[in-house]
Amino acid sequence: MTTPSDTRVTLSEIMRATEANLLGTVHGGNLMKAVDSIAGVVANRYAGGPAVTAALDEMTFLTPVRVGDILHSSAQLNWAGRSSMEVGVRVEVDRWDSNTDRVHVASAYLVFVAVDADGKPKAVPPLDLETPEEKRRFREAQIRREHRLARRAAIEASREAELAEGMAAASEGDA
Repeated sequence: MTTPSDTRVTLSEIMRATEANLLGTVHGGNLMKAVDSIAGVVANRYAGGPAVTAALDEMTFLTPVRVGDILHSSAQLNWAGRSSMEVGVRVEVDRWDSNTDRVHVASAYLVFVAVDADGKPKAVPPLDLETPEEKRRFREAQIRREHRLARRAAIEASREAELAEGMAAASEGDA
C-alpha cells in the first residue's frame, strides 16, 4: 500500500515579470495555477490515471511572492476515500535578493476525483498511514470533508425551504 509520504512531489520555478500584477508582485492566480498543477500530479499518480479537480477547499496567501523569487511547491496526499482524494500543498519561496531561510507564502487543500475513460468516478486504493503526522493530516482532512458536506447540505436545505416558502406564498395568493 501507498503511504502519504510516498506521494510527495516538489516543483520549483522562478517567478517572472509576466506573472506580476499591478503591484509588481506575483498574481495570486498564478500561485493558484501552480498549486492546482502540483496537486494534480499527486492525485493522478495516486489514482493511477486521470483525476480531476473537484474543489479548492481552502487556500491561504500569507505573504506576497516577488518577481525573481524561486517558488517551491510541495504536495502530498492527505486523505483518500472511495474515488476522491485530498491533496495538501505548501508553497515557499527563496527570495531572489537575499540568502535567508525559505519563506512560507501559501497553503492549500484541494479535492480531486479519480475518473475512468468515460469520465465516471473510479475507486482509488486506501492510504497506509504510518507516521503521527500522516495520521494527523488524515484526521484534519476528514474534518474538512465533513465541513464541506455539512455546508452543502445546509445550502440545499436553505434552497428547499425558500422554494417551499415561495410555493406557500403563491398558494395563499390564489385563495
